[in-house]
Amino acid sequence: MAKELVPKRRALGRGIDALIRDDLARQEAPRILQLSPNEIVPNRYQPRRGMDEESLAELAESIKANGVIQPVTVRRTPTGYELVVGERRLRAAVKAGLETIPAIVRDVDDDALLPLALVENVQREDLDPIEKAEAYRVLTEEFGLTQEDLAGRLGLDRATIANTLRLLKLPKEVQDFIAEGQITMGHAKALLALRTPEAQRAACKRIINEDLSVREAEGLSETAPRKRARAPAPSATPRDVHIEAIEEELQRLLGTHVRIIQKGDKGKIEIEFYSEEDLDRILEVFEGANV
Repeated sequence: MAKELVPKRRALGRGIDALIRDDLARQEAPRILQLSPNEIVPNRYQPRRGMDEESLAELAESIKANGVIQPVTVRRTPTGYELVVGERRLRAAVKAGLETIPAIVRDVDDDALLPLALVENVQREDLDPIEKAEAYRVLTEEFGLTQEDLAGRLGLDRATIANTLRLLKLPKEVQDFIAEGQITMGHAKALLALRTPEAQRAACKRIINEDLSVREAEGLSETAPRKRARAPAPSATPRDVHIEAIEEELQRLLGTHVRIIQKGDKGKIEIEFYSEEDLDRILEVFEGANV
């Protein structure tokens, strides 16, 4: 049974305030209840996939000694309460054997629920890059936010959002290595320059096994085998090695397939893109790097 306590006025962090609707940000001091952890169902949009058990155990010991210093945030549902933010605190409280946990009740709709959970984790640096990418995907696809909207809400550059989302184009095995911290975002960017999942997997294994730096990983895209093509006719003129070198460098810089077609002294450059956002990302590279 929930017991209502005398509320104390608390200020939310700036990042969270920026995501809450104006009327919610202007609310008076929230109610603080003591709820049984069993009354609180998990946040269905929780971006974090896993938690470090050692860190969770340390938090549980701290809660045993000092109690839950910062209340979790919940919203009412027809059957009880749903967690908005505070996943680690809730799990640690259960682990510590607490019968009740302090909770702030907020009137939060679905449009604000995931951003609230996401911003807390981003600010605490608890999410790995793949968890962030998946959360950004849900926000753009299920909540209809543009990358510009999302960047503004989270206080990030739009290019950061776009580059993080691109991680989801990598094979699942490669994503797992990124999530585990075995390869960095810089390595991942180099892998995205490769054309096939097979090439990306093979290069990822080399990065890990040979402990390659990001710069060395970028070199893999320049030497990676291309898709098999028809053998040129015996009379065909071999491609200029300088043109091929330029092609490789453009692919590395733009993170996508580039083809230079030369006819005599003239020619054209073909740059592949896979969505409107991907095109915008490529244009930003041109603007920022003067490619």
